[in-house]
Amino acid sequence: MKKLSAVIATLVLFLGCLGIFAQRSAQAMPWGEFMGQSSPVLGAVIYRNKADAKLGTEFGQKLDLNNSDVRDFRYLRGFYPGLAGKIVKYSPFEKVEDVLNIPGLSERQQKLLQANLGKFTVTPPSDMFNEEDNRYNMGVY
Repeated sequence: MKKLSAVIATLVLFLGCLGIFAQRSAQAMPWGEFMGQSSPVLGAVIYRNKADAKLGTEFGQKLDLNNSDVRDFRYLRGFYPGLAGKIVKYSPFEKVEDVLNIPGLSERQQKLLQANLGKFTVTPPSDMFNEEDNRYNMGVY
């Protein structure tokens, strides 16, 4: 009798895994059917804050000399932390080439900046990226 009940339990378990005894799962009803409407009430509304909107511009593709923090320059060899700190200290810049006029740059730093000018952009300083001097220390440890 024990063997028979073990075989039946195994068979039920096996068939249950195959989905024979499974019930149809609950599905969400389309909003239009629920409300008796043919068109959806909620459209595809995308909410974006100012930071997201700015990241969609050239700022999201290049390093913004007026809004990037020191840590953003880690991806450019030779910039982090010294040269990046100077860039942040002497910003804002009117145009990308103004970064070459930072006082106290060594010849090596001048060459690094010159070689990477195409990777930079300049947009007006924004409060969302420059608030409370957090361009120096983003608090990421």
